[in-house]
Amino acid sequence: MSKEISININGVITDVEEFKKSIYLKNLSYFNRNYEHIFQIEAKHKSLGLSQTFKDKDPHILQSKVQRAVDKWVILWNKRFTETSLTDKIKRQKIELEKILTQTLEIYDAIEWESLKNKYDFKETSIYQNLQNEINNLIPPIKPKIESLPQKPEFNDPKISFLSSLIASKKTNIVAKAKEEFNQLVNNWEVECKKIELKNSYILDGFEIEKKMYEQKKAELYEKLKTEEDTYNKEKQITNNKVDKLKNDYDTKDTYAIEQYCEIVLNNSIYPDYFPKEFEIEYTKEAKTLFIEYSLPEPLSIPKVKDVKFVNSKNQATEIFYTENEFTKLYENIIYQIILRTVHEVFEADVINAIESININGWVNSLDKATGKFSNKCIASLNTTKVEFLKLDLQQIDATLCFKNLKGISASKLSSITPIAPIAFINKEDKRFILSKDVLDQVNQGTNLAEMSWEDFEHLIRELFEKEFSINGGEVKVTQASKDGGVDAIAFDPDPIRGGKIVIQAKRYTNTVGVSAVRDLYGTVMNEGATKGILVTTSNYGPDAYEFAKNKPITLLTGNNLLSLLEKHGQKARINLEEARKNRI
Repeated sequence: MSKEISININGVITDVEEFKKSIYLKNLSYFNRNYEHIFQIEAKHKSLGLSQTFKDKDPHILQSKVQRAVDKWVILWNKRFTETSLTDKIKRQKIELEKILTQTLEIYDAIEWESLKNKYDFKETSIYQNLQNEINNLIPPIKPKIESLPQKPEFNDPKISFLSSLIASKKTNIVAKAKEEFNQLVNNWEVECKKIELKNSYILDGFEIEKKMYEQKKAELYEKLKTEEDTYNKEKQITNNKVDKLKNDYDTKDTYAIEQYCEIVLNNSIYPDYFPKEFEIEYTKEAKTLFIEYSLPEPLSIPKVKDVKFVNSKNQATEIFYTENEFTKLYENIIYQIILRTVHEVFEADVINAIESININGWVNSLDKATGKFSNKCIASLNTTKVEFLKLDLQQIDATLCFKNLKGISASKLSSITPIAPIAFINKEDKRFILSKDVLDQVNQGTNLAEMSWEDFEHLIRELFEKEFSINGGEVKVTQASKDGGVDAIAFDPDPIRGGKIVIQAKRYTNTVGVSAVRDLYGTVMNEGATKGILVTTSNYGPDAYEFAKNKPITLLTGNNLLSLLEKHGQKARINLEEARKNRI
């Protein structure tokens, strides 16, 4: 099963069992969101075609999130593996789509905190198994056989014939020659012994070296095993302490903990494998409201086959497709079920009653045939209170009628992916708002906007956009002086189609505005729950800034655009970047 699932950590694919049993999250990638480091991991299931990115600012909580999702995938795959025929597949898909809402009613969505903890003993991890295998596979050197020394020659008295024994000189010569031959044998023996002893010495020395290396390697592996076990147990304790802390923070209604808790709840929700599983969450403590931006499946991803009929004459199965009207109703039912299911899961899991209302906006990323490019559009939006929602009997309701009865708004035909303005509850009593300062009347034809003080420039932008939005009854408020540190102004446009909360940032720059400023604005738009962001500068934008802004609710206004807007409202000014640079030196 582990080969079916892969974990991608900064480009490194790891075995899922190793990941599940190990606390180590080495080389995690991260990105900056609201000046925080957010760790992220991508998990994939090859056969199910599932791919999901998890993120958290704490790597230990992040591991728990991924582990829970992977466990769910294993259950899903074991169920799916038993299906073989096309008919079974279509029946399963139809049941999945029909029971998107009722399926979750069989599950209690509150999180069991203990399930987020690391329960594995070190000996169950692949790290232990691998090191233990290395130790077991170590082969101790075998003591070599050494060559024995040859037997030392012995002197034997020479045989002397009777006749030779009678002649003294002959006898003496025979004995002398025998001794000479013996001495030569002894000399040869001694030389041979030295050769063998030297050879044996080399062999034994080599054996001692191998033995020493073996003992050293074995000791190193045992030391590494001990170190890894100590590290694992410490990290395991840290992880479990982090879970306890998150629980305590959640119980005390900490904003971040509530957001993380709700993210875990929604990540636990299993949908068909061809659905996107992406969402953004923001909790407003003062209003006890949870904002959810949820990615919905596009029409092209929904199976169009409703049945299979075997044609005997062709000896093959023929697919029967939904009619256009049938599919339109099917798609609408799916979308409304997802939205209601998401609201139900969050409210049911809210055991501390921190959430009194939910605002959920459903987004679809689909091909815009007018431009030939993909664009993300909001097609459904709902705001409901917990008291109101819990009165519903979700087992009996019709999802479409229920959504409408809750005063949700959506396109008249969801499958057409017609965008709508999301519902938004905007707090105009934002504590960051300060009294406006009128500077627009002080601007004249000779005023170089690039040389204005940053504070006056922000007030100028506020005044200018107030004139622009007041045409339709809107208003603009300036926030606390930030010196390029955040939101400079917020517009409230009452227009039911293009209106809502609009974040405005002013950049009095003499150099090209890079992509980081645009990325920061987009993050602010998301965090503020705004419908749009406008970035105004005295200079220009780089190509990377324009590329990032594509298909996002962001408008980039250059210095020339700013001068045109001023002129539209009867004011003239100029922008000379070179002059501003020189005067600052």
